[in-house]
Amino acid sequence: MGNQRVVVWDESVLDYDLGGEHPLHPVRLDLTMRLARSLGVLDGVDLLPTEPATDEDLLRVHTPEYLAAVRSAPMAGEEVGHGLGTADNPIFDRMHESASLIAGGSRLAAEQIVSGRADRAISISGGLHHAMSDHAAGFCVYNDCSVAIAWMLANGVERIAYVDIDVHHGDGVQAAFYDDPRVLTVSLHQHPLTLWPGTGYPTELGASGADGKAVNIPLPPGTDDAGWQRAFHAVVPSVLDAFRPQVLVTQCGADPHREDPLADLALSVDGQRAIYRTLRELAQRCAGGKWLALGGGGYSLFRVVPRSWTHLLATVLDADLDPAVSLPADWMAHAARVAGNVAIPTSMTDERDAGFVPWDGVTDSSVDTAIRDARHAVFPLHGLDPLDRRD
Repeated sequence: MGNQRVVVWDESVLDYDLGGEHPLHPVRLDLTMRLARSLGVLDGVDLLPTEPATDEDLLRVHTPEYLAAVRSAPMAGEEVGHGLGTADNPIFDRMHESASLIAGGSRLAAEQIVSGRADRAISISGGLHHAMSDHAAGFCVYNDCSVAIAWMLANGVERIAYVDIDVHHGDGVQAAFYDDPRVLTVSLHQHPLTLWPGTGYPTELGASGADGKAVNIPLPPGTDDAGWQRAFHAVVPSVLDAFRPQVLVTQCGADPHREDPLADLALSVDGQRAIYRTLRELAQRCAGGKWLALGGGGYSLFRVVPRSWTHLLATVLDADLDPAVSLPADWMAHAARVAGNVAIPTSMTDERDAGFVPWDGVTDSSVDTAIRDARHAVFPLHGLDPLDRRD
């Protein structure tokens, strides 16, 4: 019962394959699970096989017309619309089945928490946060994050906090719950003037009746571990404390890393490990330990995502790894075979200091400006003083 940790996984999720040289390649998931096994992170852990989301699950988030379009797309070719058949969202065989399997995995992970069978659950294949109610976007066909949250709301959970640490704004989840005061969406992302999808300004606060339930912290290109954590700690713990969620849902995209080819933040694997540990602490402090962790973006397929998400799995499972641990020889050999000419790291660290200086109210950098703007926009709507520096 409670205090259990659940990992939702089976290899069928690798069929969500957008093909060719598409950045969202399923090899990143395969390499992550192989690395976690090789390092003993999954020792004694029974993996819970994923199962497809039902139409009822999907229709809480998506329109009937969109579901019909996804189902028919492989036969219809490029005439289907709804954001399908683009360079970002190419049509592929069994698209509905593959996408609904990922959505179902996130919903199943949520069910483990709501049922009391687990306090924490993780599905690294999830985190497809850009899909909208009626169209695909940003490599995402179905929005599994929103499907899981909507399922929890339909099954008695009254307050859910969603924290998105992907480099891209969590726009699809924000849109799904923009007028719902039961869901707090928080997104830290590269500034929308510099990165797709061009949304996620501090002034996006939630619709009338849900004022302050959308929180956005856009960060300047080049933000490193210290700046990212300074911004996170200056805003997120305070709004979570004020909201008092019953469950914390996190989208843990690995693409804020400095080597990610699609964005311009500058985090390290060490900084990402520190972030995951902070999320675990916040779940315990603010949500009674209830934590649903999902994957997300991440396009340094061989060097970054497997290490970052192995740290994520280890954090969820309380099997924390020493960052200095060497990568197992068998995993490195396999990774080298599939990576071609890409050099594979030899340990679980980038050898970066993940420390930071807490925000002190001074605005003397672009990160501090982001902190100031976010606090002044949203804190008063939660009864918080934007000038209070206690957290």
